[in-house]
Amino acid sequence: MFDILGGEPGIRALVDRFYDVMDVDSDLKLLRDVHGSSLTQARDKLFWYLCGYFGGPQHYIERFGHPRLRARHLPFSIGIAERDQWLLCMARAMKELEYPEPLMDRMLEIFFGVADWMRNRER
Repeated sequence: MFDILGGEPGIRALVDRFYDVMDVDSDLKLLRDVHGSSLTQARDKLFWYLCGYFGGPQHYIERFGHPRLRARHLPFSIGIAERDQWLLCMARAMKELEYPEPLMDRMLEIFFGVADWMRNRER
């Protein structure tokens, strides 16, 4: 999957587009507000994580150890709305980068599983 996504440059492009979309699309305000004033650290961490997650270099693990995603996100209130905005933001980023529809569908299926697992409240 790492190679299909274009290696590090492809994953960086996806992550950067994801956060650019989040930063400007007003219907993603709830998601944007969770991230604080700067998106720089979030961009790097998601890039490092996705590189390893999709079979490339383990940048995230080298820096921080095991991702423990759910534990690291527990301080943030994540419900259905936050999950859905995250997925919508990712879908828009992939669409703008002109991902083929079968790849987008597969990626969103993968991301849904992780995003839904991150929820720490019912609504």
